[in-house]
Amino acid sequence: MTDHDIRIAEGADGPVERDPVMDILALAFSTDPAVRYMFPGAATYLEHFNRLATGMAGSALAAGTAWVADDGGAAALWLAPGAEADKDAIIALVGEAVAPERQAVLGELGDLMDEFHPAEPHWYLSMIGVDPSRQGQGLGSALLKAGLARCDADGLPAYLESSSPKNVPLYERHGFEVIGLIKPGDHPGLIPMFRAARR
Repeated sequence: MTDHDIRIAEGADGPVERDPVMDILALAFSTDPAVRYMFPGAATYLEHFNRLATGMAGSALAAGTAWVADDGGAAALWLAPGAEADKDAIIALVGEAVAPERQAVLGELGDLMDEFHPAEPHWYLSMIGVDPSRQGQGLGSALLKAGLARCDADGLPAYLESSSPKNVPLYERHGFEVIGLIKPGDHPGLIPMFRAARR
């Protein structure tokens, strides 16, 4: 695998790289089943993805827990122990932008996600994505290694929800284990995965 330039996105001590990071993630999640369940139309997706990602983990940019790879080929948003998604912002977005017949399913999804989320201190990989034109170059693995090195340095576990079964083997190669399935109603489902602390 080629070496990649993995770094923290600039935040508190410089200009926050919000737009480049969100642009990478918007490309990466454009075919994601869970996100497109919320925003099936192209125009709706493009209009609301940034707001969704910001609610889920936008705080990672200012906190210095957002990673970027190479010249913007991939990005990952990690929430440090104690940091949380902006649930009020996400609920407001669902109420405003998601089809009414899917809102109840998404409410149940949120409740189930809370049930699986670890209670102990941990690092949460909220979002990771690779520009589709750069997939297959090892960028996702490189980002995972960098983030997990921080988890290991802290002696803490890591947690994520995979929104695509095809990504599960990648996470398993990095020590994550499937701990269940979150699939309310007609939602395509999320796969919660946990990686025990390592020292």
